[in-house]
Amino acid sequence: MKKKKTIIKFLAKFFITYFVLLGAYSIYLKQTQQRTPAFSCSPITRTVAEHTKVFAETFGYPARTIQHEAELSMKFYIGNIYSLRIVEGCNAVSILILFLSFIIAFSGSLKATVLFGLFGSFVIYIANIIRILLLSKLIYIYPEYLDILHDLFFPAVIYGTVFILWVIWVNKFSYLKKRK
Repeated sequence: MKKKKTIIKFLAKFFITYFVLLGAYSIYLKQTQQRTPAFSCSPITRTVAEHTKVFAETFGYPARTIQHEAELSMKFYIGNIYSLRIVEGCNAVSILILFLSFIIAFSGSLKATVLFGLFGSFVIYIANIIRILLLSKLIYIYPEYLDILHDLFFPAVIYGTVFILWVIWVNKFSYLKKRK
């Protein structure tokens, strides 16, 4: 019976956190994205594009970003080559929501949860920027592998990062570890 209660508690915490964060993010998107009079991405998507640009320039690649004129995305250029577009789904917020929901559901102390939540979010954010930059570069070099790179390899990189963080969380910081 105790095991069943633990599972129900986990699921309740996970789904409540997930839907609250997702709802807040949806409201944020409705208030910050525009389609008229001109397309304009959310500030988070713009920031991810700008940080990717800065990261590219740090490694010696001249880069620039501009708002796509016909959709809610940012165009990303390396040099004068339009290499990819960064859409809302590329900003990693949905992945951060999933990550935070999991660590809250498998809670630890408040301090550990907050600190690991911030640390993990930072790691995911940086991994995502690196992922976008590498994807941009590899699509430029190997355009014939666009589908494999975009749909398989790079999602595996970002979700693999999240999975490793979850394993660390459960094994080192969650109350679940302390029960064993």
